[in-house]
Amino acid sequence: MKNNRKRLSNLFESPECMNRKADSFFIRPQRENPFSLRKKKRVNLLALGDVGGMLLIGLRLLGTEAVSSIGICDLNEKSILRFEMEAGQIQAPFARERMPRVEIISPERLFDCDIFVFCASKGVPPVGSRVEDVRMAQLKANSQLVEVFAEKAVSRDFRGLFAVVSDPVDPLCKAALLCGLKREQVQGYGLGVMNSRGIYFAEKNERFRQYLSEGRAFGPHGEDLVLANSLENYDDELSRELTKLAVQSNLKTRELGFKPYIAPALSSGALSILATASGQWHYSSVYFGKGDCGAFLGVKNRRTPYGIEVEDLPLPQKLYERIESAYGHLRALR
Repeated sequence: MKNNRKRLSNLFESPECMNRKADSFFIRPQRENPFSLRKKKRVNLLALGDVGGMLLIGLRLLGTEAVSSIGICDLNEKSILRFEMEAGQIQAPFARERMPRVEIISPERLFDCDIFVFCASKGVPPVGSRVEDVRMAQLKANSQLVEVFAEKAVSRDFRGLFAVVSDPVDPLCKAALLCGLKREQVQGYGLGVMNSRGIYFAEKNERFRQYLSEGRAFGPHGEDLVLANSLENYDDELSRELTKLAVQSNLKTRELGFKPYIAPALSSGALSILATASGQWHYSSVYFGKGDCGAFLGVKNRRTPYGIEVEDLPLPQKLYERIESAYGHLRALR
């Protein structure tokens, strides 16, 4: 029965770009892969709002082994000066190895790096507003914004990773890709926190406990999220219940009067970007389409010298259908 199950690779629309293994497949780079896993990365971060500022703190605290420097850039000069000073003063006493240095960079130097992190955003609905899907409310304004910087990256012949953290993550990745970046250059960082929210609720409720050891997350950082309680013993009703809790978690934080940015900035942002830089398994979005007709889909993956490796295990039919539906909705977004 398991041999008849479909896999994520069945959704991948460019088989000529894919090398299969038993339980994974590789997305071959469209040009020579410049993303070395052997050296520390230079990371440049655009925009120091709530998410960007928290992400910077995470990179500074946790990036000693993977990051050599963090360049920061923002329209607000006082914000740049503040974060350069405060982040630079985060340091463990008597540490043998110093944390990555934080430096102010000009807009002209944004793409002098290995990883460019896009945290800029326009039109974030205020706490207390009646917008049901906060992420999609930002799509139009943020698409225009990401296109400006993606076009600059292409004009500079940028060959590093264009990491999108701003909402809505997956459609913004598509907008960046369509500006001329290569498919392996763009990844979206939103699924990490949805997995973390699944873990949070699984730790609180015994009914979801299987998720801690057997669960998986797929899809976007939003309404079409797919959490699976287990790949071996998939329970569709239980998985949908856990998914709903994860999706609505940010709304619960807003009901308390706060913007839900801490967990996304660290789980989806800092921790997942550091895992990417080190070639470790993590959750992020990669491009599944052919030409401009596809979409970015959040999956478990890692960077390797041979391209992006995506986990490709046999999936229960109902789970596969949920992922297929999420991918279809992402493709329809414009």
